[in-house]
Amino acid sequence: MKKLLTIGAAAAGMAFSVSAMAADISPAVLYDIGGRNDKSFNEAAYTGAELFSSEKGVSYRDFEIQNDSQREQALRNFAKRGMSPIVAIGFSQANAVEKVAKEYPDLQFAIVDMVVDLPNVRSIVFKEHEGSYIVGLAAGMASETGKVGFIGGMDIPLIRKFACGYKQGVMAANSDAEVLENMTGTTGGAWNDPVKGGELAKSQFDRGADVIYHAAGGTGLGVLQAVADAGKLGIGVDSNQNGLHPGHVLTSMLKRVDNAVYMAFDDAMNDNWSAGIQVLGLAEGGVDWAVDENNKELLTPEMLAAVEAAKADIISGKIEVHDYMADESCPM
Repeated sequence: MKKLLTIGAAAAGMAFSVSAMAADISPAVLYDIGGRNDKSFNEAAYTGAELFSSEKGVSYRDFEIQNDSQREQALRNFAKRGMSPIVAIGFSQANAVEKVAKEYPDLQFAIVDMVVDLPNVRSIVFKEHEGSYIVGLAAGMASETGKVGFIGGMDIPLIRKFACGYKQGVMAANSDAEVLENMTGTTGGAWNDPVKGGELAKSQFDRGADVIYHAAGGTGLGVLQAVADAGKLGIGVDSNQNGLHPGHVLTSMLKRVDNAVYMAFDDAMNDNWSAGIQVLGLAEGGVDWAVDENNKELLTPEMLAAVEAAKADIISGKIEVHDYMADESCPM
């Protein structure tokens, strides 16, 4: 899967067969609130769809909902047009996917971050705790105060999963470290409140934090802005956010929704589609951390070596990262 987004040369030589198959699928993406340009979760989905379209010559439709009431309507509109596969981004789409997928059993649906148990639905979930562990390890090593922060969006088990993995990584770097934690809210609006994100970050700075990891969607843009304004370090999420504030984003925890969308489209096109649960972690290329020209000077050789060693140990099973979704406790 790590090679999914670098399939290049073969595509040119297969232009005829690809175009022949292209008529068999009409893919679509339904973004969650925040839209395709949220610089985070939805944008990752958009990136995967765009890459697939450019490489395979297959057009797709997408839609940005503005409120919860549009979820089912948008899915049904896609289905009425015979779009398939239809990829719904975010756990909040679950009820709509379940209802519409039952009505259109001959179409293929996928949902990210939730399980919908139907024979025509692929449920794509990630091992966010693994990716959060490795950026937590980097945070613990980078912190000069021994205090780091975590700011989540909506207070749900999924975001607690990020937080718990992060804490475990921090503690692996420094067993005496303190992790400050805030959630933004309990409704969908918690994903799109950069002002509050900035306020929470400033509060954590006042308490001594010098590195803050966010898992808060659009709210996290406010976190990273506050980090840059204060001359501290932040950690981005989902998409590579290192370039938003170069020199102030230590790294980003990559949640490869782009790979998941690309794979869903590609599998449908090549008659390799499967329903059921697809779990993507470090071993599958589903999560990772971002190292590029925007943050390479922030990462010491010791950090790079430690994170790469931890990745290998997680993949091999030598390090077991606690999954909050499996056991709603965080032993750290």
